[in-house]
Amino acid sequence: MFIIRRWWDRHWLHIILMSLALGTAWFLRQTQGAALSEVYYVLTAPFEGEERAQIENRLKDARSQELEQRITELDKQNQQLKQLLGYVKTQKQKVITAPIISRSSDRWWNQISIGRGSNDGVKIGFVVTGIGGLVGRVTQVTPHTSRILLASDPTSRIGVSLSRNRYLGYLQGNSGQTAVMHFYEKVTDVRAGDVVVTSAVSERFPAGLPVGRVISLRKRNSKPIPEAIVQLTAPFSYLEWVVVHPFQVSN
Repeated sequence: MFIIRRWWDRHWLHIILMSLALGTAWFLRQTQGAALSEVYYVLTAPFEGEERAQIENRLKDARSQELEQRITELDKQNQQLKQLLGYVKTQKQKVITAPIISRSSDRWWNQISIGRGSNDGVKIGFVVTGIGGLVGRVTQVTPHTSRILLASDPTSRIGVSLSRNRYLGYLQGNSGQTAVMHFYEKVTDVRAGDVVVTSAVSERFPAGLPVGRVISLRKRNSKPIPEAIVQLTAPFSYLEWVVVHPFQVSN
């Protein structure tokens, strides 16, 4: 008896804890953890409610911002179409309006593709303009699309002249919103602000189309004839619509 009491005094705490653990395990198994889940729910419910409310508020804010952005985008598109409609009305001959449907990031300043093709009457050599002036010309045509070589492409050569004094030259793209006007002869009267238009002797473009304005002169020691840096007036960076003009290329 003494031995049992001594053993009990030494191990009673372990026996009680083990009994409680076994009893709890049996209870959870019988209730399939319902009681524990209930306790967890009671403890976490207030926090889940706050988190759920925060999520709902964030979703509402995101939806509101989406709707505002949609309205802003539609308003901008509406303004552009109104400007384009006004521009088309000023044209004397029948023209073809076309959306820009493709523009490669690595050839951003070189070419664009438009959503009009031979089925719409577009042909190779037709001239393309936009609000602001000359954009380029059609170089490839499929039944439903066309490819446009932009005036900003370095391979582009456009016969141009200065409106003020009729100095002649050709415009070469510079892969940006500026281009270089090379004069055919030595010039002495070129000013910043001079208007550059397509030349009357150009074979690929009708005369008088606005192209840009001179912003500066560049003189090189290797060339006796100066070059004019021209700011192109068509907004090449954010064009979305263009106008295609029928034009017969001279042979």
